Amino acid sequence: MTMEGTITSGVHRLPLRVYYEDTDFSGNVYHANYLKFCERGRSDFLRVLGIDQNAMIGGDTALMFVVRRMLCDFLRPARFDDLLVVETTPGEMAGARFELAQRVLRGEEVLFTAGVTVALIDGVGRPKRVPPEMLNAFRKAAR
Repeated sequence: MTMEGTITSGVHRLPLRVYYEDTDFSGNVYHANYLKFCERGRSDFLRVLGIDQNAMIGGDTALMFVVRRMLCDFLRPARFDDLLVVETTPGEMAGARFELAQRVLRGEEVLFTAGVTVALIDGVGRPKRVPPEMLNAFRKAAR
């Protein structure tokens, strides 16, 4: 697996380790850090697809992805030094938005799940249709 993770059978998998800074006073991963883990998963999913987010935000035709909605379930705690995998699975795409399912696993054990709605917006915050080349990259990854 590369540093950016890999896509196999329509699922992007990103390995990561829990560091001491990720935990709270109880020794468990602080709840907000699962959102950070998922953000890394989404960013590296796009990177593996060949979508350069830095290039998207420059110039007159700036585009960026924003999270519109996220439904989370915290199922079990992760702890310091655990080896985790963040899975990102693309779902429905329509207009300016797309759905992703994300999971954080320790081995086969599911610790956290999230249903994420992501929107594509322009530089002033207006929704923009996902360009055909991006749609094709998402559809190819979903296979």
